[in-house]
Amino acid sequence: MGEAELAPIHGALDAGDFDRARELLAGVSAPPSAELLDLRARAAYGAGDLEETLSAYSELYRLHLEDGRVHEAALAAVMVGMYLMMDTGLMATVRAWLARAERLVADAPDSPVWAWLAAVRTYERFMCGDMPGTARWARQAQDGGQRHGIAPPSIIGRVALARVRIHDGELEEGLSALDDVAVELAAGNLDPLTTGQMWCEVICAMQWIGQHDRAEEWTEAMERWRQGAAFGGLNGRCRVHRAEIMRLRGPCDAAEQEALQACEELRPWMRREFGWPLTELGNARLRKGDLAGAEEAFLAAHRNAWLPQPGLALLRLAQGRAEEAFCLIDNALAHPFDIPSKERPPSGSLRRAPLLDAKVVIALATGDEAAARAAADELAEIADTYQSRTLQTSALAASGRLALRDGRAEEAIRDLGRAVMEWISLRMPFEAANLRVELAAAHRAVGDEGTAELELDAACRALEELGAGPWAERARGNAPADPAGAGAAPEPCVFRAEGDMRTVCFAGTTARLKDLKGMRYLARLLAEPGREFHALDLVAVERGALPTGIPAEADQPGAQSGLEVLDAKAREAYRQRLAEVDEDIAEAEANNDFGRAELARADRQFLVDELRRGVGLGGRARMVGDGAERARTSATRSLRYALDRVAEHHPALGEHLARTVRTGTYFAYEPDPRAPAHWET
Repeated sequence: MGEAELAPIHGALDAGDFDRARELLAGVSAPPSAELLDLRARAAYGAGDLEETLSAYSELYRLHLEDGRVHEAALAAVMVGMYLMMDTGLMATVRAWLARAERLVADAPDSPVWAWLAAVRTYERFMCGDMPGTARWARQAQDGGQRHGIAPPSIIGRVALARVRIHDGELEEGLSALDDVAVELAAGNLDPLTTGQMWCEVICAMQWIGQHDRAEEWTEAMERWRQGAAFGGLNGRCRVHRAEIMRLRGPCDAAEQEALQACEELRPWMRREFGWPLTELGNARLRKGDLAGAEEAFLAAHRNAWLPQPGLALLRLAQGRAEEAFCLIDNALAHPFDIPSKERPPSGSLRRAPLLDAKVVIALATGDEAAARAAADELAEIADTYQSRTLQTSALAASGRLALRDGRAEEAIRDLGRAVMEWISLRMPFEAANLRVELAAAHRAVGDEGTAELELDAACRALEELGAGPWAERARGNAPADPAGAGAAPEPCVFRAEGDMRTVCFAGTTARLKDLKGMRYLARLLAEPGREFHALDLVAVERGALPTGIPAEADQPGAQSGLEVLDAKAREAYRQRLAEVDEDIAEAEANNDFGRAELARADRQFLVDELRRGVGLGGRARMVGDGAERARTSATRSLRYALDRVAEHHPALGEHLARTVRTGTYFAYEPDPRAPAHWET
């Protein structure tokens, strides 16, 4: 095809109109060419079709290989490896593709392909926790990129070297290098994909060590860049970083909504790292005191093979399950998940620090002072190594908590008071408010009731302003007030599932109804009056994970069919990746690299589980819906159908629910507080 024919496709890609680019490509009747396949891959990634991206680059690799263009084939293989690494976390398949590329250019050590190869190898090693290997490949990427005038490998190498320095405790050198990179990114001289990925790298590095002011500054810069420039999974990654900052600064509701939207946007791209946005969603909900919602998100993250700690352990503590919380946090420290990711420290002290901080609190709650002291000592050592104000304040707070437990109230007042002031200075109001509750207890221990009450009141007001009212209630030691105010026994109401039927009791009348999907949604609303559920939350009950699709409606008229969990092309791609993993396992075993072989087997199991998720009995494809809007539409339809059935068989309850159930993007049951109805579901 000529340049004039390709110009509209290039124009659509440059404008970020990836769907239009795909439409134009679909209308091309010419046989596949290298340029068309490259355009197809770029358009597919921008439109959220990772499998098509990988398929196009795989075809490009084979096309170059068949035509004898060895170096071009090697570069296409590197591209497959790069996209697999960015969005699947399947390091065995990444290594298999990189090994193919290396074999093709083994006799050409000065080929520019090596610069790209080194860049991808850098992060393959980084995500697997091999810091010496990361540094070695990063230098090659940086040198190769500079020598051949290729900017992306060069800056990727620079960022990785800076992160290795931070990991190794060379804080100032690493941070200075990242500041230089951030200035270059803000100048807008790199391609969008590299720019977005490197923004993520810079922000993650800052958050590793609690440099939240820097992280916030660069997150704002990334957000400005994102408008009109980000594509693919970059928008969702930006949102997770924004949610992290919003969780620290408040309010809690805004952080939750940002995290929920990030989950929705990242679902088409992320595979093994999908637990990252889910965990952030759980953290935001835990902060606002929504324990049920936090548990949903944390358990969904765990089902995605992610370690949702210390959030899940702190949730169990809040639920009064202190011994279970201690076991969870202790196990997380002793046996961390080995899921490759660049969004958190891959190994070492920086990964342990937040777990140790939580262990101090949990161990003191269980009465294990020795474990709390050991965790506090290790946390203090890490804070001393990295000289981070956030880590140092966490260590100071741990010291104050131990002093309070030991009866050293004056020392506790000193340490806790200093830590509160540091949290306020760092603009982390939730941490400050929580610690003020303990500072109040320290003042009370020395008989200073007036100061204790001042600190407690300041803590509770701050928590309420952050949208964390349930924590303020806990701090005051109050149970939720009787909404009716009269203490009258609430009317007994029943909405109980019994097999495939439901028994419904309300206003002295009982009815039996078929248990449809909408009935299950309604039961969830009734169980938690006043709580808002996003449509994605409701459909998550049916899917067993958050978010985004919904199973095909099968229990009401007019239902629409869903989409396949994995279409035929995706299922074939997964089977191909299984072969690639087997290739990596064989190579690892031949080299007696048993650690690598074990990690590859974990990748293999993940792929097998994904295939099982997408294929049902007899090899039939399983079905889901296609996103947030479909979730809203279908959940509303299901719930409305159920409400109609309730009104038909139980008019009094139908009238009550018509007044009190709200649908839309958010669903809620909001009964009149003067006439409470406590439901048995």
